[in-house]
Amino acid sequence: MSVLPLVFTSGWASGINAYAVVLLLGIFGATGLTDEVPASLQRPDVLIAAGVLFLCEAVADKIPYVDSAWDSVHTVIRPVAGAVIGALLAGQSGSLPDLAAGAVGGSTALASHFVKAGTRMAINTSPEPFTNIVMSTAEDLGVAGIVTFAMFNPEAAAAIAAVLLAAGLALLVYLWTRIRRFLRRRAQRREEKRLAAEVREATGPPPR
Repeated sequence: MSVLPLVFTSGWASGINAYAVVLLLGIFGATGLTDEVPASLQRPDVLIAAGVLFLCEAVADKIPYVDSAWDSVHTVIRPVAGAVIGALLAGQSGSLPDLAAGAVGGSTALASHFVKAGTRMAINTSPEPFTNIVMSTAEDLGVAGIVTFAMFNPEAAAAIAAVLLAAGLALLVYLWTRIRRFLRRRAQRREEKRLAAEVREATGPPPR
């Protein structure tokens, strides 16, 4: 039970940027800042892979529409990462508490992922890059700050993560109209591309 606040916080953060969570926890464990991080997250190959993927996400997450495509790909990855991190933080015995910790981390990651992905869809209804850049930077800094704070005060960090998650879900409900507009526009663009391709096939190549 004592590790559940850290599991909840890491789950919330994993739903936003799982690679940053793995990288931060691995660094904290490798440098001796905390004893809570299992050795499997401190391995050099894990840290290198997490660092490379974090840099990829840092770029993709700031480009309109690319960020939503990236989020779609990570609909499974982030919750799985949250569950795995939670189970590893709780232990690796496969006991019921470990499985429960994995469920907490995975479900929290899934909820925060939907908040992140939905918010980005709403932002992309006005596809200028500055809002995406500001939002992505704020998310990265928020994840880094909360995970770092959780190393020293896990209960307070979990409370902050819970408030942010609740606020994000409320915002997601409010923005649902814009999200539906984004989805309709994306479907319309796909239909226009399909029709244009059919017209090109029907008319054949232009005369020389």
